[in-house]
Amino acid sequence: MHLQFGRRVVKYNHILLIFRRPLPGSYILIILHEKQLMEESTKQDETTKSEILPKAKEKKVRPEVIAVRTWKDYLGESLLIVFSVLFALLLTEIFNNIHAKQRSHEILNSVRIELINNMRKAQEQYQYHLQVLKNIDSALANPEFQRQFINNGVLNLTLIVPHGVTYRDLDDEAWQVVKQADIISRIDLADYVLLTYIYDQQARITKVEELIGNLLLSRESRTAGDNRITLILMKDNFHAWAVDRVPGLLIYYKNAISALEKYKP
Repeated sequence: MHLQFGRRVVKYNHILLIFRRPLPGSYILIILHEKQLMEESTKQDETTKSEILPKAKEKKVRPEVIAVRTWKDYLGESLLIVFSVLFALLLTEIFNNIHAKQRSHEILNSVRIELINNMRKAQEQYQYHLQVLKNIDSALANPEFQRQFINNGVLNLTLIVPHGVTYRDLDDEAWQVVKQADIISRIDLADYVLLTYIYDQQARITKVEELIGNLLLSRESRTAGDNRITLILMKDNFHAWAVDRVPGLLIYYKNAISALEKYKP
């Protein structure tokens, strides 16, 4: 505050006041008193603000809640985990058994279909082999026929077996799948024994081709003097390995097909 009474100029709180006449003394005191009050009020406001601001900035701290767990809680959770694992394993085992059972039924039904086809083929081949035996008997009874069968060391096999030694091939692919898939444990023991016997007999019938081939390809069979012996040996092999087995095998085919009906979809 700046006062100049001679010039009647008063500068109060950075404000210049010009009066026409000099200010009385009482005015000067009043102005000084008001200046003092304003300074004190300003300091008090600053103090109040400094006290309020830190309180506004303070964050509210929430109390931390800690759950107290007993041994019963841990035991219950452990039992729940064990039960969940065992239940999952049980479901897995059930689904695996269902899938394995379905797979076993599919394979065994394939065996049933294979046996049906093999039974038909065995009947056709049986009739063919009977005709082959008749051709051999005709050659044995007719020396001229014998000379035509092997003439100067040349074999005319079609005179005896016009369609080859084996007329039909007896399949065993489905049976091989059974043994490779390890589902024998799912087959009844009686059915397993029956199927094993059938496929063993099929293999013996199929072996006649190898035996006849070894006989005819030997040096001894190509001489004219041995024609009769060669025909007799052929007849014995057809009887022993093929023809004589088929009637009984056809009965076993029917029994096995009937037993495997339970695996039919």
